[in-house]
Amino acid sequence: MSNKLIEEESPYLKQHSQNPVDWYPWGEEALNLAKEQDKPIFLSIGYSSCHWCHVMEKESFENEEIARVLNENFISIKVDKEERPDIDKHFQNIYQKMNNKGGGWPLSIFINNDKLPIYSGTYIPPIANYGKMGFKELLEIIAKSWNKDKATLIAKGEDVIKALAPSNKIEATKIDEQLESIVTSQIKQVFDKAYGGFGKAPKFPHASTLYLAINLYKLNKDSELKEIVIDTLNKMSLGGIYDIVEGGFCRYSTDTMWLVPHFEKMTYDNALLVQVYTKAYMVFGIDRFKDIAIETVEFMLKKMNNNLLFFSASDADTNGVEGDYFIYDYSEVKEAFEKNKIDSRWLFELSITRNGNFDGKSIARFNTKESIYDKDAKKALDILRELREGREYPFIDNKIITSWNSMMITSLFKLSKVDKRYLESAKISLKSLKNKMVNGVDIYHSALIENSPKVKGFLEDYAYYTEALIEAYNSTLDEIYLIEATSIANEAIKRFFKDGRWIIGDSEFKDYDDDYDTSYPSSISIMVDNLLTLRSLSEPIYEKFIFNTMQVHSYNLMRQPISRPTLTNCAIRYLRDDKVVKSNEGNLKEIVDLEFKYPYTFLKVTNDSNYLLCDNSSCYEKFDKKDDLTSSL
Repeated sequence: MSNKLIEEESPYLKQHSQNPVDWYPWGEEALNLAKEQDKPIFLSIGYSSCHWCHVMEKESFENEEIARVLNENFISIKVDKEERPDIDKHFQNIYQKMNNKGGGWPLSIFINNDKLPIYSGTYIPPIANYGKMGFKELLEIIAKSWNKDKATLIAKGEDVIKALAPSNKIEATKIDEQLESIVTSQIKQVFDKAYGGFGKAPKFPHASTLYLAINLYKLNKDSELKEIVIDTLNKMSLGGIYDIVEGGFCRYSTDTMWLVPHFEKMTYDNALLVQVYTKAYMVFGIDRFKDIAIETVEFMLKKMNNNLLFFSASDADTNGVEGDYFIYDYSEVKEAFEKNKIDSRWLFELSITRNGNFDGKSIARFNTKESIYDKDAKKALDILRELREGREYPFIDNKIITSWNSMMITSLFKLSKVDKRYLESAKISLKSLKNKMVNGVDIYHSALIENSPKVKGFLEDYAYYTEALIEAYNSTLDEIYLIEATSIANEAIKRFFKDGRWIIGDSEFKDYDDDYDTSYPSSISIMVDNLLTLRSLSEPIYEKFIFNTMQVHSYNLMRQPISRPTLTNCAIRYLRDDKVVKSNEGNLKEIVDLEFKYPYTFLKVTNDSNYLLCDNSSCYEKFDKKDDLTSSL
């Protein structure tokens, strides 16, 4: 038997289509049914590669008794957070307000048909565990409370919604040059000196913090920031969170030393880390960083794309077992090494032990940085790769998400500056994305690879797609990209900009977007960065949108810049101003692939035969020779 989710396109929703729970997709049918039957709604939000979503499905949503309680007392709705980030954002805000802490996935929310919250949780075990009430017991309590005193539940929900309403009062403060020293101090404070990275377990890559640290180093030559970046990138690349066998990064590490990852691989993580490793190679000249960027892109090209459109994620689990595809049994590796005459020392070098480092088996990682450069390392890794070939690869969610594809396209363009093989791939990928997801200035958010898109684009889609167009111009100097970027940015302002704030989308949920970075940089900060570039290369009119956005977020920016590294980078850029090199296309093509010492340097095609160096006020220096220009930048 199947439920209403069988008719949906989302792979995540389809995963639940055979549950005994009478699931509905988000929409008027479910909301109206809740009203007609006078039942509360159980809203469950997750995504296809989410491990704990799978756990809750297996424990509760496949449980006949729990399904019976749900079906009798609730209308149950499933949402794919990758397909509807606006719904997820709205109810994550509700969870945070009700629990005074951040949420996550699966998100478990109880609401009425007017979307007022009754109760909020994340993963809920079937019976009392992890210090949490059991799901079945919770369902019975909420059902009883609904029938006994519905008015009180609704009144409390109204209070939560009122508390979420943004204040019209802006706590503005002056953004000044102290921002650089404040955020530099905060980066150093949260840096993990033992293992690299920032904070404690679970440990995320924090690509945008690393990117900011590189720019700060370029501006101020702070050697400690340089070491923070190099140490973190080196230690992540040893393995665990980085798949040394096939390339690509997992979403996060469950420990502080980057050993045991959460095995899902997300397009956005890999795109952003390609950008960081590429930039680090160009600034610090460490060849290993270029290798990591290329290996990561090659993984995405081999496993995660069709016609250079990139799928959203691969799962952490294989046949219900976490990490099963990625881990190794000691005896199978030992036997394979002996058969292929690989020195047994590589068992140690690759952390393959009898006791293992993950549930009795081993995650392959280099024991030392020196192992990476050993001439026999490739032979040993080839054997590990062959051992995987007979295994079933984890489920891949083949949704095409515009914002995430745009990140990957930006990465390809940036990587093409150090390896020209990827320039054509970047251009083809951008064209494919445009053909599938863009109609004039109307952008769509997501669609299966084989289907046409239906979900309208959100701020993140407009922001990251504009960024990809700008990077296409930066890499090719083709002004067609810049013209399109201007049109898309103008449409984003029209749809999403509200007096210095930006809404996440123009659907039924019009929550203001956050300025802080989460798994990837905030859409607000990417939009501001785009407008800064367009101000320098196109029109000064964008100044007011940049200034208003900075003003609205200035208090948090000066107080806690470490939480919003991308917007912090924008603010530093705004204070210092851009440098724009103006010359004819032939001259600029000679320097288009350079990494300039000043991080906010851009190229603008003009008819000038010389090189003019300008800021947003005037052109102040002229160079006849390329070498004289580049030595000054």
